[in-house]
Amino acid sequence: MGSINTSIGIIGAGSMGSAIARGLVKSGALEPANVVVCDPLASCTEPLAEFGMRAVSDARELAEAATDVVLIAVKPQVLADVCAPLASMLEGRLVVSIAAGVALATLEELLPGARIVRVMPNLPIQVLSGATAVCAGSQATSEDVELVRSLFAQLGAAHVMREDQLDAEGAVVSCGPAYVALFIDALTRAGILRGLPAVACRELVEATVLGVAQTLLQTGEHPRAYMERVTSPGGTTAAALKELEPLLVEGVYEAVDAALERTAELAEGR
Repeated sequence: MGSINTSIGIIGAGSMGSAIARGLVKSGALEPANVVVCDPLASCTEPLAEFGMRAVSDARELAEAATDVVLIAVKPQVLADVCAPLASMLEGRLVVSIAAGVALATLEELLPGARIVRVMPNLPIQVLSGATAVCAGSQATSEDVELVRSLFAQLGAAHVMREDQLDAEGAVVSCGPAYVALFIDALTRAGILRGLPAVACRELVEATVLGVAQTLLQTGEHPRAYMERVTSPGGTTAAALKELEPLLVEGVYEAVDAALERTAELAEGR
């Protein structure tokens, strides 16, 4: 990780917008003075201002700031309303959208002349362990795409993808933290029901999940190979996996399909 010679304005300081702002500063990618955040709620921007970022309440004021990148971090349902008064101000600018299900063609209609890049990040970017897909619009240059990718690479893994892959990436990766948190909660509750102390059980489960993730990332070992390495033939883990695998795999497939269905609904304005 290292400093990147650019500046960014972030419209929307909710969970994801503030996580991106904090992550870029925390990682050392950007100086706080090179980050402008905008949200109508002062309670969202005040904590970021305490880090030295500039905070404003009007998106038009942010658009007037001479930032190299404008990132729009608002919900898909309000994106059109947010973009409408900014269209002429953002013409020719590099604009990044994190709105799930809102296609590049739609974004380019809302912001004609802007150099659009879509990204699909997830919330672990707030601890610099996020995952982000990056996709270029028709006006974005290769330099634009690399700048955006390099910014999000400071927050975890970042890969350039085709737009037709973004919805699936969102259903798998952007929703993924909730899936993992649910698994941690379920395994913890199973331990508590079998007599383990609650606090200790949760800490042990969380440490286990973190340890597996770090091992796989550091070694590049395939998850299936790791499973086989920690599963003795005829042992307790083998018995457990026999029950868990079909339920878990089918549940994950159905969850991703449900997320994709909702993404399509959001794209249609429903």
